[in-house]
Amino acid sequence: MEWMKAIEDAVTYIEAHITEDIDTEAVAKHVCISPFYFQKGFSMLCGYTVAEYIRCRRLALAGGELLAGHAKVIDLALKYGYDSPDSFAKAFTRFHGITPSMARKKGVTLKSFAPLKLTISLKGGYLMDYRIVKKESFTVLGVSRTFSYENAKQDVPAFWTEHYAQKRCRYAEGRFGVNIDSAMGNENFEYLIADLYDPAMDIPEGFVTKTVPAFTWAVFPCIGALPDALQDVSTRIFSEWLPALKEYEVAAGYCIEMYERPDKYPKGTADENYRTEIWIPVKRK
Repeated sequence: MEWMKAIEDAVTYIEAHITEDIDTEAVAKHVCISPFYFQKGFSMLCGYTVAEYIRCRRLALAGGELLAGHAKVIDLALKYGYDSPDSFAKAFTRFHGITPSMARKKGVTLKSFAPLKLTISLKGGYLMDYRIVKKESFTVLGVSRTFSYENAKQDVPAFWTEHYAQKRCRYAEGRFGVNIDSAMGNENFEYLIADLYDPAMDIPEGFVTKTVPAFTWAVFPCIGALPDALQDVSTRIFSEWLPALKEYEVAAGYCIEMYERPDKYPKGTADENYRTEIWIPVKRK
């Protein structure tokens, strides 16, 4: 219930400051949750990143004001946080499907985006397997890229597709997907497609090594075809397990996906018994 209250307070805060300079960090600070944890929890529970939610609310409100016929485009651009009428017009068109000037015409259709309303539903009551494991530091070799939280759901799978298309898997099969956000911030994170590093091996061009520190990890098995099995467990970690946890909290801005070799399964990663794991570093409260 504490997490539900935090989301509710966050939405109220966003609505009260919708025309001001607000971001995930400001909202997270208001509800007294770290930006890293809040960003993930909000996205899992609400289906939007905080930035997406704010942007959609602003564009919906701007559409209503244009339809009413009282506001200038340049004034709305400034009011809702855009640097210029052009950037506002582009965002408005992507959201509503029509330009701001067309929105003034009678009979046009605009998209609405109402504030989130939380309802209580009884979930859980079923088992979620995990184990607490201490692991020493280890080093991985892989390809690295920085992603925004806002677009990660689409961009990270595309990164994997690119990795195999360019045949970089001969150097790193992809036993690990390593998420690193050392600052535990709210905008970007580093992601590596990686294997364990063999010090006797030369580092190929375009590859990097990263040492993951020693942590106590909460390890969650994921059984089933990708990506659904992994995404389902990830959602449950941040929407159910962490909010209900009494003894532990997130220790650092790491999250590791561990993948078994696909050739061990008849249907590879699409096999109903395919096994992956999610590792979350934790510490006692």
